Amino acid sequence: MTAARRKAVREHDSTKEMTALIEQSCLVAKDAAFNLRDFIENSSNMASIAVKDCEKELDRMERAIDERITSAITQVTEPEARELLACLKFIIDLERIGDLTWSIAMRLQHLSARLQKDDRRDLIAMADVLEKMLENVYQGFVKRNLDSANWVMKTDSQIDHVCHAVFRRHLESKDRRRDYSTNLLFMAQAFERAGDHAKNLGEELFHLVEGRSLRHEPKRPKISRSSG
Repeated sequence: MTAARRKAVREHDSTKEMTALIEQSCLVAKDAAFNLRDFIENSSNMASIAVKDCEKELDRMERAIDERITSAITQVTEPEARELLACLKFIIDLERIGDLTWSIAMRLQHLSARLQKDDRRDLIAMADVLEKMLENVYQGFVKRNLDSANWVMKTDSQIDHVCHAVFRRHLESKDRRRDYSTNLLFMAQAFERAGDHAKNLGEELFHLVEGRSLRHEPKRPKISRSSG
């Protein structure tokens, strides 16, 4: 094997290694959402520990990619460099999702009262949507599937809707416990932010497949309609 060929193989291997790490990271983030849902629904101690383990694993993966990306990106072709940059963007959002799921689990652990029925239902619903979004991110990344990316970007509004319902219920209620409500609002907000990060992943997946960013596309002007 020639020196040039050996170099090309090493470059390809480094890209494959980063891509495999992102695939694994997507699954870890999905597991975090799954176990958080279990913790909300069943108060399982093991589920809480699993959420923390997922957060630690995503931190480790982010460090691994951060340490290797600089040297790897200077030695690859332009298409592979684009893929490595996508990996870097992916791990940033995935690590943040890990942080947010663990922050929710910690607040649940320190609640002074049991979750009310409506709050439990809404938190479970947000965790369920987040898990499905991350499953679609994973499938879209593995298969380079734009249908998965579009589904993720559209589905983020479901978490927003439930989050806003939690805010309305607690801010409008006259009979509420301040500490309890404050914690619920922080948890709902954390779910909303996790959904935003999952939506970012959908947009980045679109960028990876299509080679263009949705964020930089001009918005279509609104067409005013006359009453006549």
